[in-house]
Amino acid sequence: MLEKIRASALECLQNDDADLEAIRIRFLGKKGELTAVLRGMGALSAEERPIVGQLANEIRADIERAISEKSAVAAEKKLQEKLKAEKIDVTMRADSEVGHIHPLTLVQRELEDIFVGMGFSIVEGPEVELDYYNFQALNIPENHPARDTQDTFYITENILLRSQTSPVQARTMEVQKPPIRIISPGRVYRSDAVDATHSPLFHQLEGLVIDKGITMGDLKGTLEMFAKRMFGEQTEIRFRPHHFPFTEPSAEVDVSCFVCGGKGCRLCKGEGWI
Repeated sequence: MLEKIRASALECLQNDDADLEAIRIRFLGKKGELTAVLRGMGALSAEERPIVGQLANEIRADIERAISEKSAVAAEKKLQEKLKAEKIDVTMRADSEVGHIHPLTLVQRELEDIFVGMGFSIVEGPEVELDYYNFQALNIPENHPARDTQDTFYITENILLRSQTSPVQARTMEVQKPPIRIISPGRVYRSDAVDATHSPLFHQLEGLVIDKGITMGDLKGTLEMFAKRMFGEQTEIRFRPHHFPFTEPSAEVDVSCFVCGGKGCRLCKGEGWI
């Protein structure tokens, strides 16, 4: 009887489409054929019980092992079918639409091209900066208003998110001897409320020139050339004296409105200058 159960179970497992769980229940479940034989062992003699019990355990182990092996084969087959169905040919031409370069990136590249054309080099620096480079090396002492935590994102007492691209100037001057002619474009961070003209994250492009004989005339000529390349040959600029604690002499620069040509419009608020 036991050998017949083993043979029957193994024969069922030969079928490629065999339901393994159904076979397990049929032969090894609580009401299975092998379980029924074990429950009937009470009717056997004392000499027969250990012999039948040992054989029954061997048959159970054989059936469980066969089911396990069959299950592993089925799982591997299913995996291979899934991999084949989900296979991606990375050499195929993509039909999806190509994205566009971000407007800020386009403008930054245009700015860089203009200054590179005037002989400037592009230098970048870390956005997570040391207090020393962001303030101290730029002659901004500890009691300076710009160091107020309301304006700057501090990470630790000595580490912050740079509030300007000026740290690149200090880092460049540490490692490079004059003459120096660089621009440093990049993102900066300040604790500002978001409105039409403010953001906690914005972009700057900063320039530095160090050489013999450099004057404010060189600065004005450089900015005038930039404005004409950026906004058109008819563009004009004007300098206005202004106070900045970290530069001397100091000036603000206005550009003639590129929409109205200086006549006054909504963009320039009727002043003709931006």
